[in-house]
Amino acid sequence: MTALTLTSDSFSHNQSIPAKHTCDDKDISPALAWRGVPADTKSLALIVDDPDAPDPAAPKMTWVHWVLYSIPPGTAGLAEGGSGTELPPGTLQGMNDWQRAGYGGPCPPVGTHRYFHKLYALDTVLPDLEIPTKAVLEKAMRDHIIASTELVGLYQRRSR
Repeated sequence: MTALTLTSDSFSHNQSIPAKHTCDDKDISPALAWRGVPADTKSLALIVDDPDAPDPAAPKMTWVHWVLYSIPPGTAGLAEGGSGTELPPGTLQGMNDWQRAGYGGPCPPVGTHRYFHKLYALDTVLPDLEIPTKAVLEKAMRDHIIASTELVGLYQRRSR
């Protein structure tokens, strides 16, 4: 059996995220692709967050950039800029830390931050959680995760 893997045409693991996916440019979600979804998967979930906020030298919180769930298990990925109407049918979005549903790209105030794109294969289709926070989604996923993987991208804002 192939392990669950997550990749992007936009950036490689532990490499820089292009500016077009950040607040310094178009702020569009990167293309993501996955393989190795277990056969008994009923849905997928994706959480993108930054554990280095606000300063990697003294992190105080994890900033949530994107929360998705109920992604159909037959889906092979998400298109670039697909955080709006381009999501697979049935996919639901949660609340990011800008207090809105959808993708919010990297926008670190200082230093190079790490952005964790975490994909979860679940043994259930979660009910509509009505735009949940990351914490609410994680609680709902508990005991239902059958596989997970992550892709980490880096970003530092250009000098002003």
